[in-house]
Amino acid sequence: MIDNEQAEEILLILDDKLTKTINVLKEEYSSVRAGRANPHILDKVTFDYYGAATPVTQAAGVSVQEGRCLVIAPWDVSVLKAIEKAIQTSNIGITPTNDGKVIRLVFPELTEERRRDLCKQIRKTGEDSKVAARNCRRDAMDGVKKLKNDKALSEDECASVEKDIEKAVQDAIAQIDAAVSAKEKEIMTV
Repeated sequence: MIDNEQAEEILLILDDKLTKTINVLKEEYSSVRAGRANPHILDKVTFDYYGAATPVTQAAGVSVQEGRCLVIAPWDVSVLKAIEKAIQTSNIGITPTNDGKVIRLVFPELTEERRRDLCKQIRKTGEDSKVAARNCRRDAMDGVKKLKNDKALSEDECASVEKDIEKAVQDAIAQIDAAVSAKEKEIMTV
Protein backbone atom coordinates (compact mmCIF):
# COMPACT_ATOMS: atom_id res chain seq x y z
CA MET A 1 0.00 0.00 0.00
CA ILE A 2 1.12 3.52 -0.72
CA ASP A 3 2.18 5.62 2.24
CA ASN A 4 0.68 8.81 0.88
CA GLU A 5 -2.32 10.39 2.56
CA GLN A 6 -3.54 12.11 -0.60
CA ALA A 7 -3.44 8.88 -2.61
CA GLU A 8 -5.21 7.00 0.20
CA GLU A 9 -7.87 9.72 0.30
CA ILE A 10 -8.42 9.36 -3.47
CA LEU A 11 -8.89 5.60 -2.99
CA LEU A 12 -11.29 6.10 -0.07
CA ILE A 13 -13.39 8.61 -2.03
CA LEU A 14 -13.43 6.22 -5.01
CA ASP A 15 -14.54 3.33 -2.80
CA ASP A 16 -17.29 5.46 -1.27
CA LYS A 17 -18.58 6.60 -4.68
CA LEU A 18 -18.56 3.05 -6.07
CA THR A 19 -20.45 1.76 -3.02
CA LYS A 20 -23.07 4.49 -3.45
CA THR A 21 -23.40 3.66 -7.16
CA ILE A 22 -24.07 -0.01 -6.38
CA ASN A 23 -26.51 0.86 -3.58
CA VAL A 24 -28.47 3.21 -5.87
CA LEU A 25 -28.70 0.44 -8.48
CA LYS A 26 -29.97 -2.08 -5.93
CA GLU A 27 -32.49 0.46 -4.63
CA GLU A 28 -33.73 1.04 -8.19
CA TYR A 29 -34.07 -2.69 -8.71
CA SER A 30 -36.00 -3.16 -5.46
CA SER A 31 -38.80 -0.97 -6.84
CA VAL A 32 -39.08 -2.83 -10.17
CA ARG A 33 -42.29 -4.82 -10.33
CA ALA A 34 -41.56 -8.47 -11.07
CA GLY A 35 -45.05 -9.96 -10.92
CA ARG A 36 -44.86 -10.51 -7.17
CA ALA A 37 -46.11 -8.17 -4.49
CA ASN A 38 -43.22 -5.99 -3.39
CA PRO A 39 -43.73 -3.40 -0.62
CA HIS A 40 -40.78 -1.36 -1.97
CA ILE A 41 -42.93 -0.31 -4.91
CA LEU A 42 -44.59 2.17 -2.52
CA ASP A 43 -41.31 3.70 -1.28
CA LYS A 44 -41.66 6.81 -3.46
CA VAL A 45 -45.45 7.21 -3.22
CA THR A 46 -46.42 10.16 -1.00
CA PHE A 47 -49.75 11.75 -0.10
CA ASP A 48 -50.85 14.96 1.63
CA TYR A 49 -51.24 14.26 5.35
CA TYR A 50 -52.22 17.42 7.24
CA GLY A 51 -50.24 19.60 4.83
CA ALA A 52 -47.10 17.46 4.73
CA ALA A 53 -46.06 15.09 1.94
CA THR A 54 -45.95 11.77 3.79
CA PRO A 55 -44.75 8.45 2.37
CA VAL A 56 -47.49 5.80 2.38
CA THR A 57 -45.18 3.40 4.21
CA GLN A 58 -45.00 5.84 7.17
CA ALA A 59 -48.76 6.18 7.55
CA ALA A 60 -49.88 2.61 7.01
CA GLY A 61 -48.94 -0.98 7.60
CA VAL A 62 -48.00 -2.66 4.33
CA SER A 63 -48.11 -6.45 4.08
CA VAL A 64 -47.92 -9.07 1.35
CA GLN A 65 -50.86 -11.43 1.05
CA GLU A 66 -50.76 -14.63 -1.02
CA GLY A 67 -47.64 -13.57 -2.90
CA ARG A 68 -49.32 -11.27 -5.43
CA CYS A 69 -51.46 -8.94 -3.29
CA LEU A 70 -50.24 -5.98 -1.26
CA VAL A 71 -52.48 -4.88 1.62
CA ILE A 72 -52.16 -1.29 2.84
CA ALA A 73 -53.83 -0.71 6.21
CA PRO A 74 -53.59 2.96 7.25
CA TRP A 75 -53.37 3.67 10.97
CA ASP A 76 -55.79 6.55 10.46
CA VAL A 77 -58.73 5.37 8.31
CA SER A 78 -59.57 8.99 7.38
CA VAL A 79 -56.55 9.08 5.02
CA LEU A 80 -57.67 6.02 3.05
CA LYS A 81 -58.99 8.07 0.12
CA ALA A 82 -55.84 10.26 0.03
CA ILE A 83 -53.59 7.16 -0.08
CA GLU A 84 -55.75 5.60 -2.80
CA LYS A 85 -55.54 8.78 -4.89
CA ALA A 86 -51.75 9.01 -4.42
CA ILE A 87 -51.35 5.42 -5.64
CA GLN A 88 -53.55 6.11 -8.66
CA THR A 89 -51.57 9.23 -9.62
CA SER A 90 -48.19 7.52 -9.12
CA ASN A 91 -46.88 5.58 -12.08
CA ILE A 92 -46.69 2.12 -10.50
CA GLY A 93 -49.21 0.76 -12.99
CA ILE A 94 -51.58 -0.95 -10.54
CA THR A 95 -55.12 0.15 -9.75
CA PRO A 96 -55.89 0.08 -6.01
CA THR A 97 -59.11 -1.38 -4.61
CA ASN A 98 -60.51 0.23 -1.47
CA ASP A 99 -62.90 -1.71 0.80
CA GLY A 100 -63.31 1.06 3.39
CA LYS A 101 -60.70 -0.35 5.81
CA VAL A 102 -57.72 -1.33 3.68
CA ILE A 103 -56.40 -0.81 0.16
CA ARG A 104 -55.41 -3.83 -1.90
CA LEU A 105 -52.99 -3.80 -4.81
CA VAL A 106 -53.24 -6.98 -6.87
CA PHE A 107 -50.16 -7.56 -8.99
CA PRO A 108 -51.11 -9.08 -12.35
CA GLU A 109 -49.03 -11.88 -13.83
CA LEU A 110 -46.46 -10.40 -16.23
CA THR A 111 -46.71 -11.21 -19.93
CA GLU A 112 -43.66 -12.46 -21.82
CA GLU A 113 -43.42 -9.15 -23.69
CA ARG A 114 -43.58 -7.14 -20.46
CA ARG A 115 -40.86 -9.34 -18.93
CA ARG A 116 -38.60 -8.65 -21.91
CA ASP A 117 -39.27 -4.90 -21.65
CA LEU A 118 -38.41 -4.97 -17.94
CA CYS A 119 -35.18 -6.84 -18.71
CA LYS A 120 -34.23 -4.16 -21.25
CA GLN A 121 -34.92 -1.50 -18.64
CA ILE A 122 -32.85 -3.40 -16.07
CA ARG A 123 -29.90 -3.77 -18.46
CA LYS A 124 -30.07 -0.04 -19.27
CA THR A 125 -30.05 0.87 -15.58
CA GLY A 126 -27.10 -1.51 -15.07
CA GLU A 127 -25.27 0.10 -17.99
CA ASP A 128 -25.90 3.57 -16.50
CA SER A 129 -24.38 2.34 -13.23
CA LYS A 130 -21.32 1.04 -15.08
CA VAL A 131 -20.92 4.46 -16.74
CA ALA A 132 -21.12 6.07 -13.29
CA ALA A 133 -18.43 3.66 -12.03
CA ARG A 134 -16.20 4.52 -14.99
CA ASN A 135 -16.70 8.22 -14.32
CA CYS A 136 -15.56 7.61 -10.73
CA ARG A 137 -12.47 5.86 -12.13
CA ARG A 138 -11.75 8.83 -14.42
CA ASP A 139 -12.02 11.27 -11.50
CA ALA A 140 -9.70 9.15 -9.35
CA MET A 141 -7.16 8.75 -12.18
CA ASP A 142 -7.20 12.53 -12.74
CA GLY A 143 -6.47 13.01 -9.03
CA VAL A 144 -3.53 10.59 -9.22
CA LYS A 145 -2.13 12.32 -12.32
CA LYS A 146 -2.35 15.66 -10.52
CA LEU A 147 -0.39 14.21 -7.57
CA LYS A 148 2.19 12.83 -9.99
CA ASN A 149 2.53 16.19 -11.77
CA ASP A 150 2.88 17.95 -8.40
CA LYS A 151 5.69 15.48 -7.57
CA ALA A 152 3.70 14.18 -4.56
CA LEU A 153 3.84 10.63 -6.03
CA SER A 154 6.67 8.82 -7.78
CA GLU A 155 6.15 6.89 -11.04
CA ASP A 156 6.04 3.54 -9.19
CA GLU A 157 3.62 4.82 -6.54
CA CYS A 158 1.44 6.30 -9.26
CA ALA A 159 1.33 2.97 -11.13
CA SER A 160 0.47 1.13 -7.92
CA VAL A 161 -2.39 3.50 -7.06
CA GLU A 162 -3.71 3.26 -10.63
CA LYS A 163 -3.75 -0.55 -10.30
CA ASP A 164 -5.71 -0.25 -7.05
CA ILE A 165 -8.19 2.11 -8.72
CA GLU A 166 -8.60 -0.25 -11.68
CA LYS A 167 -9.17 -3.23 -9.38
CA ALA A 168 -11.79 -1.36 -7.31
CA VAL A 169 -13.69 -0.32 -10.45
CA GLN A 170 -13.54 -3.84 -11.92
CA ASP A 171 -14.91 -5.26 -8.64
CA ALA A 172 -17.75 -2.72 -8.71
CA ILE A 173 -18.59 -3.54 -12.32
CA ALA A 174 -18.64 -7.26 -11.43
CA GLN A 175 -21.11 -6.50 -8.61
CA ILE A 176 -23.26 -4.48 -11.01
CA ASP A 177 -23.26 -7.35 -13.51
CA ALA A 178 -24.25 -9.77 -10.74
CA ALA A 179 -27.13 -7.51 -9.67
CA VAL A 180 -28.34 -7.20 -13.28
CA SER A 181 -28.20 -10.99 -13.77
CA ALA A 182 -30.01 -11.68 -10.50
CA LYS A 183 -32.81 -9.20 -11.30
CA GLU A 184 -33.19 -10.52 -14.86
CA LYS A 185 -33.44 -14.07 -13.53
CA GLU A 186 -36.05 -12.97 -10.99
CA ILE A 187 -38.15 -11.29 -13.69
CA MET A 188 -37.90 -14.09 -16.24
CA THR A 189 -38.85 -16.75 -13.66
CA VAL A 190 -42.52 -17.48 -14.20
